[in-house]
Amino acid sequence: MWLDRLAGQSTSPAPSQPGSRSYSPAPRRTTSGLGPYITSQQRPGLGITPRSSSLSLASSESSASSFLASSKRANGSTLKESRTIYSGPDPIEILSTVLGDDKQHEGSATKAAAESVSSISAEDLQLEFDFGGLSIRELALSEESAVDGVGVYRPQAAEEYDRDKAKFEDLHRSIQACDEVLGSVEVNLDNFRNDLATVSADIETLQARSTALNVRLENRKSVEKGLGPVVEEISVSPTVVSKVADGHIDESWVKVVAEIDKRASSHKKNASNAQGSKGLQDLGPLLEKLVLKAIERIRDFFVSQIKALRSPHINAQIIQQQNFLKFRDLYSFLHKHHSALADEICQAYLNTMRWYYANQFARYENALRKIKLHSLDKTDVLGNEDMSRKGTVLSSSKIAGPPHDAFNLGRRIDLLRTNNTSALSSYLAEEDQSTHYLEVPFRNFNLALIDNATAEYTFLASFFSPALSYSAISRHFTYIFDPTFQLGHTLTKTLIADTYDAIGVLLAVRLNQHFQFELQRRKVPAADGYLNGTAMLLWPRLQFIMNAHCESVRALTSALPTRPPTSKAEQGKLSAAPHVCTQRFGQLLHGILALSTEAGDDEPVVTSLGRLRSEVEAFLTRYSTAFGNDRRKRERFLYNNYSLILTIISDTHGKLAVEEQEHFEGLKTAFQEAA
Repeated sequence: MWLDRLAGQSTSPAPSQPGSRSYSPAPRRTTSGLGPYITSQQRPGLGITPRSSSLSLASSESSASSFLASSKRANGSTLKESRTIYSGPDPIEILSTVLGDDKQHEGSATKAAAESVSSISAEDLQLEFDFGGLSIRELALSEESAVDGVGVYRPQAAEEYDRDKAKFEDLHRSIQACDEVLGSVEVNLDNFRNDLATVSADIETLQARSTALNVRLENRKSVEKGLGPVVEEISVSPTVVSKVADGHIDESWVKVVAEIDKRASSHKKNASNAQGSKGLQDLGPLLEKLVLKAIERIRDFFVSQIKALRSPHINAQIIQQQNFLKFRDLYSFLHKHHSALADEICQAYLNTMRWYYANQFARYENALRKIKLHSLDKTDVLGNEDMSRKGTVLSSSKIAGPPHDAFNLGRRIDLLRTNNTSALSSYLAEEDQSTHYLEVPFRNFNLALIDNATAEYTFLASFFSPALSYSAISRHFTYIFDPTFQLGHTLTKTLIADTYDAIGVLLAVRLNQHFQFELQRRKVPAADGYLNGTAMLLWPRLQFIMNAHCESVRALTSALPTRPPTSKAEQGKLSAAPHVCTQRFGQLLHGILALSTEAGDDEPVVTSLGRLRSEVEAFLTRYSTAFGNDRRKRERFLYNNYSLILTIISDTHGKLAVEEQEHFEGLKTAFQEAA
């Protein structure tokens, strides 16, 4: 830059001023990036292009300072030299005026101005600069000026020297401390590098050892795969031995016993094929002792559970589910290794349950006997005109009871249609003060018996199988329930012994059939014998009652006069209204048909009902002769009776009901025209 050139050509530079710096007393400005150069946008009137420049000599002080600062550009300035024809004032004179009388730098100043200035307008010359009466050179060489915040060297005082000395000493100590820190860091880094080398060597050693261990592990696995089964066959874990001898009997103990059973079976199979194996020979006595110990503990366990069944107020089904069925594999183990002891345990259980069910159902049967029942005797037949209403208890003592209807089914059929599958408890049976028909105690006793029989048979089939065959299980079931079944038959005999309640007995028959179907659905065939025996008790009694009704109607028919009444008074008493026997027969027929919707043609009740119907028709025909020669009254009487019967049974369904309805519809039609 041209100021540096001027400084370099000076004959008397300051001795302390460095040759590479130039100083200016003016403060440094950063507000303008171009200094004294003015762009065409700032001065649109000049018509100067952005790349051309002009030197303004009449700018303000700040412009001069900016000019001086911008004059420190490097020689490689991006400004291009422009050659134009200038016709204004002589720039050399203007520069001389600015620089002073020093002629030494005219040539260089002229050259710099020529290189950097292309044109100067008249307005630039009108600007004035205030340098405090100093020329630019003097201003540049002034000791008070500073460039970029760096002061000009001047002699220092003693105090300033001491102060600067302290600063430099502090700086020296800081540098030494940094050197010490860096030295320690270097030492640590060296140690870390050495440690890394050691770790790397250790890792390589571990890798080599790991490879060797993997090879050894694979070899051991291969050997174990081949020798493992053989070692297991000739050894028993101490844990297994202690568990069998002293462990608590639970699910894990059952698994250990199953393992011992498997090992014992395998040892017996392989003993003959490995006569020279010392391990198998030593294992045999140990397995035998373990089996004997397991048999002993199983025996004690089952004996304790059987004793618990004899405790008062115990629920046998809870013990069966929690203490027997969970350990049913133990009985199979016992039966396999000591069948005689297993049979003894089984017999002890059978005796206990035989006593249990006989005792429980005896108490229940006594409670049901306290239920008050309607007593229907031989006076409650169709041909008996003097119907006495009686009530009694199931016991032999008879007391007066509420009235009853021996021929009306009513709500008694709800006992077959109910969804309640639970039997009446003993407590409720003893506290019940109402009067019932015979089917109520029959249903409750047999319902409880069927439920318990199902539970017991299911338990026997689950617990003793596959150790025992199903035929043996059925025999055991019969042995257990034989006293209970006898008790049930005795109760049935007591209920139907003296009764003439045909509807009640037929209800008991249908309930018994329902129990048979339920046992078939539950797959419990062992109780079929009991239900068949019950049916053999009910059907004959029903036949007897139906025969009694037939005999009573026949006797009633025989009691009718053979000749019609001759007197007009007696003929006046005759009425064409239905007979009371017809009302009873219609209700009885309705009850039988309602209870026989699914009955077959081979049932005894069908034959008995046909006979009874014939007797009733014979009675009505004989009774109609009382009207004498009045055919119209006689046929009206028959029409009214048959119409009543048809009306009563009109809401019944089933094959038998349809047949009866068609039969009485024909009789009604036959006498309808005359009526």
